[in-house]
Amino acid sequence: MPGWNPKDERQYEHIKDSALERGASLDRAKEIAARTVNKERREDGRTPQARTSGTGNPKVPLQERTRDELYNRAKQLDVSGRSHMSKQELIQEIRRRS
Repeated sequence: MPGWNPKDERQYEHIKDSALERGASLDRAKEIAARTVNKERREDGRTPQARTSGTGNPKVPLQERTRDELYNRAKQLDVSGRSHMSKQELIQEIRRRS
């Protein structure tokens, strides 16, 4: 895949082979492997995307998370009006609902 280093390629092949051994179809094994490698790259900060699809490390205080991570957490909590909220408003609403 474009942007992957040799380690990513090896990890992809290993995960794909493992999924195949567990009985997954070839397409499903490729999907599992690619998603896993891309998740690792995203968590390591090696992707060009500015936004994250995660909610941040739960051990990190809310104040230290990005607005996008807070937005995703608010989405999980079904907070209405979250797209118009500031980072501080998102933190307050998440704390209120947790």
